[in-house]
Amino acid sequence: MAGPQLTDDAAQELLATALDLADAARTAVLPYFRAQDLAADNKATAGFDPVTAADHAAESAMRAILAARRPQDAILGEEGGATAGTSGLTWVLDPIDGTRAFLAGAPTWGVLIALSDVTGPRIGVIDQPWTGERFVGTPTGAWMDGPRGRQALTTRPARPLEQAILLSTFPEIGTDAERAAFQELSARCRLTRYGLDCYAYALIAAGQIDLVVEAGLHPYDIHAPIAVIEAAGGVVTDWRGGPAHGGGRVLAAANPSIHAEALAILSRA
Repeated sequence: MAGPQLTDDAAQELLATALDLADAARTAVLPYFRAQDLAADNKATAGFDPVTAADHAAESAMRAILAARRPQDAILGEEGGATAGTSGLTWVLDPIDGTRAFLAGAPTWGVLIALSDVTGPRIGVIDQPWTGERFVGTPTGAWMDGPRGRQALTTRPARPLEQAILLSTFPEIGTDAERAAFQELSARCRLTRYGLDCYAYALIAAGQIDLVVEAGLHPYDIHAPIAVIEAAGGVVTDWRGGPAHGGGRVLAAANPSIHAEALAILSRA
């Protein structure tokens, strides 16, 4: 099933809306970052799944814009849940991906915004308000706006797995079997680093690393990264090589060659 067809003017309007959402979320969230009195509630019945006033403020700000400008579109947000629409388009929002990092004062969290249809993400934004970096993916290209101005995003060219840089939130997330598969892959790579949340996906799109491997993701965790990475030339699938926009186990790779090497290991999990 195909998604709705968009004119060039409509696509530009939707991109402008996505960027305005990112601006609004920045304004809402920055006053809370590294605030000494920031408190967190725990959404999990077991373990720790934090949510803060910053999460709620950022999503509320984005939803207010969509209510005024795009009431016909559906919304799926981490904090506000699902809102139905009639256009065939859905805004997928994660107001702070990496709330644990946010609480720790580490600038590896980000705001995730995607515009998706039934086929998956079409526009994606990974925004890091503290560093002033914004990574954008569209059907016509990918770019980053940041301290050095605007730069095109292009993923790394192919290289052997033994030369790869791998990032992940493991061992914090994942089952024993998933961690075992990840560790087998990690042992083949040159360098593995942990805990960068959505910033890891931005680094794939920026050509800095080769692989990100995750498990236990929700759709709002991955829609925006898919759009940005694919627009920059990368590949994002589940651990079987299928679509990843439903969440779960995700493999993001800089190019098809290293994706195939990693998939050969992870698909055995």
